[in-house]
Amino acid sequence: MTDPQDQTGHHVQELPVETPLGVPQEAGTVGRLVERLGFLFAAGIVIAALMLLMEVFLRYVLNRPTIWAHEASTFLCALAFLFGGLYCASRDSHIRVVLLYDLMPAPARRWLDVFISTASMVASGFFAWAAWLMVAKSVWAPSGEIRLERSGSAWNPAIPAWTKIFLFVVMIVMTVQFAVFAWNQLRRSGTHRTGDKS
Repeated sequence: MTDPQDQTGHHVQELPVETPLGVPQEAGTVGRLVERLGFLFAAGIVIAALMLLMEVFLRYVLNRPTIWAHEASTFLCALAFLFGGLYCASRDSHIRVVLLYDLMPAPARRWLDVFISTASMVASGFFAWAAWLMVAKSVWAPSGEIRLERSGSAWNPAIPAWTKIFLFVVMIVMTVQFAVFAWNQLRRSGTHRTGDKS
């Protein structure tokens, strides 16, 4: 099928079809699940802000600071920022340079989308491997038993280990998400239609 044309005969750029949640259909089920989980991590940022407000009150009004508020709020924000990368990838709204992309005809852009998603999938896979190496060092002791890396503070939670584990999971899901994008974009490029995405 050829690209749609307006009344003057010029080609019109096809926009990605979005689901009701605002995720491109090419993101598939993975993208829809990530979109729904986004609200959970957004709530984490609000909870972190409330923790810091409480800490200010306890410290400067009651002179009874906690030993956990700072690290807990930092942990919640770290999770939100890590998830934010996956969230942007699932919505296909990550940062990109479109100077040359916008000059290309629609068929070339479709194939370039496949290349970009495939390259992003490979890069995410390498980052997942690097994250796994960090997880291995922060979860298992050299002798082999499980020993979660801790912060070393007065509270001393296992936040470093859990943050690295979460990063590893995010990179795995991001790799899968880019694979889904590449597959659906490849199908679209092969059929020259935008309505065949799953």
